Order: sequence, then structure tokens, then C-alpha cells
Amino acid sequence: MRQEWVHCPVCGNKTRLRLREDTVLTHFPLFCPKCKKESLIDAKEYIVKEIK
Repeated sequence: MRQEWVHCPVCGNKTRLRLREDTVLTHFPLFCPKCKKESLIDAKEYIVKEIK
């Protein structure tokens, strides 16, 4: 099964999470250890969208 790292929507670096093909996230609080910011994201089929 293919897995990809989730990238931070603010700085673009890899976070500590990985997505699989069947992963669906809605209103997920994503924390970036590099820029120390938290963002709400939606993710489905390797497409990550930031919620403003």
C-alpha cells in the first residue's frame, strides 16, 4: 500500500504524519514541528487542503 508524507501548508516541510490511499481526514488539526504552527486540514486521496 502506497503512503505519502503530509506536508505543512505554511512552510512546506514534512510533518510526522503519513497518508494512505484510503485515508480521509476532515477538520484535522495538523501541527508542524519546524514552524511550530497548527493548521486545520482536510485530506482525501493524497490531496491536502487547508481550511481557513
